[in-house]
Amino acid sequence: MECTYCPRRCLLQNDRPGACGAYGAENGKITEKHPHRWTVMYATHIESVPFYHAYPGSRSFLLGSSGCNLDCAYCSNAYVAKGDPAQLYAFDLPPAKVVDLVGKTGCHNIVFGINEPLVSLPSLRELAEEAKRSNIPMGCLTNGYMTEESAQEISTLFSFINVSLKSLSDDFYRDFTGVPSVQPVLDSIKYFSERNHLEITTPIIQGINDQEIEMMADFIAAINPAIPWHVFRLLPEYKMKDRDYPDIAQINRKLEEARKKLPFIYFSNFAGTRWVNTLCPHCRELVIERINFSGCGGKLVDYKLHGDRCPFCGGEVPIHGQKVNWNSLDKDYKDYRGG
Repeated sequence: MECTYCPRRCLLQNDRPGACGAYGAENGKITEKHPHRWTVMYATHIESVPFYHAYPGSRSFLLGSSGCNLDCAYCSNAYVAKGDPAQLYAFDLPPAKVVDLVGKTGCHNIVFGINEPLVSLPSLRELAEEAKRSNIPMGCLTNGYMTEESAQEISTLFSFINVSLKSLSDDFYRDFTGVPSVQPVLDSIKYFSERNHLEITTPIIQGINDQEIEMMADFIAAINPAIPWHVFRLLPEYKMKDRDYPDIAQINRKLEEARKKLPFIYFSNFAGTRWVNTLCPHCRELVIERINFSGCGGKLVDYKLHGDRCPFCGGEVPIHGQKVNWNSLDKDYKDYRGG
């Protein structure tokens, strides 16, 4: 039976689960091999995920399973993305129990953010139904390599989405991720940009995709220049762990031109970065201050906006949902999609 979740269109059998390892086929139906099994779950700052323009300051319940439909040569989460599920799963929790834990840990939203959500789509579908009943927004990180039908479903399950745009080149995706084309990713980005709060993340591998920075900026700007773009200095692992670390100054010089086209470019994964703050695109005053300890995310320090308006000039700074205090237990959002 052919799997329709991903453009790989793997032929599934019970003893042959396909590229991601997550699905089999039984009685003419696609079956999830490890439903409601999770490898990771903990409370974290939403900015650490990273989401910088969604529910600022909130406490996110970060959730992950196992498996991925790509095989990125530099993956820092390869132990989860490519590991043996039988050796990884630590938690067997149905949706109601997950939502109960969200409440007990004082979290304001749920983010699936360790591996690819496509590999746990049926479980996440059930979790989204339970979360909606409790008025808990859901977001995810995704590589975007999915069919149009999957993009439609992901769009309905998650109100805020961060897509990893690794390159604009088919050659890159073929050589470094194991799939033949970037086009499904580009299509997903365009689809989500019209229906969801979208942020984009790009890991920079110096000498391989850093020459594409300006082209990627042009691609994003043509869709919507207000899309936040998280660029981070990749510290290669997995099959590329012997490569040198990227040079911060050289990458930032290439980002300077991109900043003229996109007002919300963030550059991180090194201590002391000042490029994790948000400046008003109209008057250039600092309106959201963050710090970055490590990784590609951050932590909120100061939020000066009045809703989504700059206190200095009154200009709009697009924010999805409302700012939430880390210690607040208030889940009284206007609606599930962050209205």
